[in-house]
Amino acid sequence: MPHPSSATKTSWAMLWPWLRTINGKTLKQDLYAGLTGAVIALPQGVAFALVAGLPVEYGLYTAIIPVILAAFFGSSNHLVSGPTTPISIVIYTTIASMATPETPAYISLVLTLTFMVGVFQLVMGMARFGMLVNFISHSVVIGFTAGAALLIITTQMKNIFAFDIARDLSFWQTWDAVISQFSSFDSHSLAVAAATFTTALLIRKLLPSWPSLLLAMVAGSFAALFLGGGDSGIKLVGALPVGLPPLSAPNLSLDTISQLASGAVAIGLLGLLEAVSIARSIAAQSHEPHDANREFIGQGLSNIGGSFFSSYASSGSFTRSGINFTAGARTPLAAVFSAIAIAIIIVVATPLAAYLPIPAMGAILLLVAWRLIDWHHIRVIFKANPSDAAVLVTTFVATLFVELTFAIYVGVILSLILHLNRISRPNILSLSPDSADTHRRFALTSPTKECPQLKIIRIDGSLFFGSSNYIERALHDIDQDNPEQTRTLIIGSGINFIDVAGAELLIREAQRRRALGGDLFLCGVKEGVCEILKKGEYISQFGRNNVFATKADALKAIYQQLDAERCKRCNVKAFSECQP
Repeated sequence: MPHPSSATKTSWAMLWPWLRTINGKTLKQDLYAGLTGAVIALPQGVAFALVAGLPVEYGLYTAIIPVILAAFFGSSNHLVSGPTTPISIVIYTTIASMATPETPAYISLVLTLTFMVGVFQLVMGMARFGMLVNFISHSVVIGFTAGAALLIITTQMKNIFAFDIARDLSFWQTWDAVISQFSSFDSHSLAVAAATFTTALLIRKLLPSWPSLLLAMVAGSFAALFLGGGDSGIKLVGALPVGLPPLSAPNLSLDTISQLASGAVAIGLLGLLEAVSIARSIAAQSHEPHDANREFIGQGLSNIGGSFFSSYASSGSFTRSGINFTAGARTPLAAVFSAIAIAIIIVVATPLAAYLPIPAMGAILLLVAWRLIDWHHIRVIFKANPSDAAVLVTTFVATLFVELTFAIYVGVILSLILHLNRISRPNILSLSPDSADTHRRFALTSPTKECPQLKIIRIDGSLFFGSSNYIERALHDIDQDNPEQTRTLIIGSGINFIDVAGAELLIREAQRRRALGGDLFLCGVKEGVCEILKKGEYISQFGRNNVFATKADALKAIYQQLDAERCKRCNVKAFSECQP
């Protein structure tokens, strides 16, 4: 009987396999990566909270508890969760119409929404729905992120130029207000934003290993101080409460849940897409295993737990995860160290945040938004696939002109429609033996090289209810184009699945061709497909003598049924049996 302590160690090792790899060297690397991530997370957390319509300290709270929970219960060694730009935007657009931003009512709704998002994600993970992410087009994420980035740039114009613009204006209304007020911009605010933006670019170019965002924020703060600070009209963050995240509780009344349900699903899906795509891309570089279902569970638990510690909905961060990986993180402890460092900072150094200038944060967000746009993949998608480009453009436009939650649904639905359209129209290839090949393997052919009496096709796809009409029309077109080709041989090696609709299609087509004096044949059918035909007793209706194991057997039998007189007049001589 195993010792209890050994059984405990075994269960821990199954849940957290990275525990076995911890040593002095990995702890040092994780600590360094965690401190680097904390430096980046500080200005990002403050800025993202502003985007979400929350007091700035809530962005810092979200970089503590959710980060630790996601690190321990997720599957990636390098994924760092926390506040993100797209989710912050969706939270704002979802809640802003229900309550005034930064008010207690608004904060309560956000925390409730966060709890609902976590429950949705946890249920998705427990039900092992991680595989569903594979069916959502990457173009949706690219288009949505690009649209969200443009919205960020739009919303930060008022902070950079110190314009008086309402928060609830649409995309075009905001730009109309920016243009109408442009002549009255505040030069001091613009100077602070320009100093911040320029500093970040220079540090990133000349000293890429340095924390460019933090140093840029420091440069912007000094610029604001030099120009007179708040006395010169530059808006400052103001005093922040000092201390760790206070306890909180979601409001789970039925009215609140019904109000937030659609937004919770949209944010939950978006958060899962973000986290899984980041974890998957890093896993491809680190060559480590990745479990989407466990990532769902980790994200769900992080949001559920975070809602009780004044944290709003979080997900994987592109920036912080990439920095964590490149900084040499070895285990999820790097993310934990980052969260602990943030907690220490907000306890010790929070008073300094009161002097952070709002225009500097606007410039930081401008830079972050620009980097969110994946120009490389946008160019690749437009060059490679018009359908994916249509999904990207549709999602991008919907993000700008309708509610962001609805924009996500539009992109996902459109990508699924295009995917269903593709699988409902399988490739149907005309084949004939290649006379130049010694073994006379089948190859693509032209009508002039086909047997005038026998059509040979290969169906690359599934015969199911969604594709049956398309395949039936294609089979009808064969004898319409050449009335003498009343016999058709289907090469079944490309058919992976068949359902009742597909099987009945084969029976109907065989009966139709027999009425015309021809027939329908199958060869090379996969075992799974053949098993369905046998269980449904379709083989007997189709004709057991019409199903062949190999192409050679099929051609030998079918040749005996062809019109011998017509074969004598034929110049094609498609088959070896045709030769004198």
